[in-house]
Amino acid sequence: MFTLISRKFGRHALACTASAALLGALALSATPASAAEADPVVLSFATLGDSRQDPLTSDPTLGALSGQDKTWLQSSKAFSRILRSIQAQKSNLLFFNGDMIHGYGWAGFGYTSNLGGTAISAPVAPTTVGDILNSDLVKFYTQYAFWRGMVAPVMETGTYVVPVPGNHETQCKACGKKAKVENENAWRANMGDLIIDSARFKAVVGQDASNLNVGNNGAFDGLSTDQSQLSYSFDVGDAHFAVVNTDPVGADSKAPAAWLASDFATAKARGAKHFFAFGHKAAYTYNYSATNTPTPAGGLDVNVAARDAFWKVIEDNGATYFCGHEHIFNMQQPKGAAWQILVGAGGSPFDSKFGDASANPATDRTYSWANVLIRKSGKVEITAYGFNDAFGPTQVLKQVTLAR
Repeated sequence: MFTLISRKFGRHALACTASAALLGALALSATPASAAEADPVVLSFATLGDSRQDPLTSDPTLGALSGQDKTWLQSSKAFSRILRSIQAQKSNLLFFNGDMIHGYGWAGFGYTSNLGGTAISAPVAPTTVGDILNSDLVKFYTQYAFWRGMVAPVMETGTYVVPVPGNHETQCKACGKKAKVENENAWRANMGDLIIDSARFKAVVGQDASNLNVGNNGAFDGLSTDQSQLSYSFDVGDAHFAVVNTDPVGADSKAPAAWLASDFATAKARGAKHFFAFGHKAAYTYNYSATNTPTPAGGLDVNVAARDAFWKVIEDNGATYFCGHEHIFNMQQPKGAAWQILVGAGGSPFDSKFGDASANPATDRTYSWANVLIRKSGKVEITAYGFNDAFGPTQVLKQVTLAR
């Protein structure tokens, strides 16, 4: 059985259950209006990550990259379809969980590196106009600008975009996949106006973002660089939202667990009832291979002790963690309680390669996002949607309801 979108109630999509034979049907029976009226949605949000394109290893099902996607390194066909779907579902917020740009360079002024070549230990100053135009600094800024242009329409139709830093935004590949302060600065320069514009937030969402915590929270975890607008939090009503930078300078692949514990405790003391965290790297790598060779740890689990400290904060607070990094869809309860929801298939080349055996062939090569409804009663409904690599009909991939 699959659950499909059926109708809209106010600003929010409702769902009904249909058999597999009805997948893709346009006319579906509707959930009785009285049920929704008795427990209306008070806030909704969508979330996904990883829309950046790859200049060398694009997914073969897309065919040759267009000149546009080669230049701006965005997976515009898949990502634009997802954005149109989120607009149609009227989500109040869109949390984008990192890797919105290819980046992966050293974005200091006048710095240049060869992403496909020899590792570098120091930036190289440009000497010509061509050097400047081909510098990592300019590449970061132009890629950010293209992504911002793609998401701008959703801001104009009632969905506020909340950005989450990913490793392609903070790390330098040629430097040994290490986060750089210049990249953190470039993040703030290109995303800071969204984190959080209180007046615009109220105008777009219709509710206030309150108890903003967007300052430098790095000291909690001994971080040496300014983490303002990289790890941050805010409330909407009784829901608390925390964004974590999973690749800060000096602590790659480590989420700021000490800050998150303090932040959640403060939110709980003032009456927050729902806790949601958003980061780029998964706490638990999803093993998508159907062979005997497990998928190597590629998220926060490269440092198990730090991962466990972070996940304890998630479990202790009954939080839900949304992430990306792996270009795939998966929902799991690693310790049997809190959910990790991996929605890293926003357009980047799938990790489960075309033709390979995968653990869940129906969804492992599916462009996907999650939509979350918070109802007046306190019930939270999470529905993951997606469409396959052939760009077939949108389907429901999984649906769960959290305890009130």
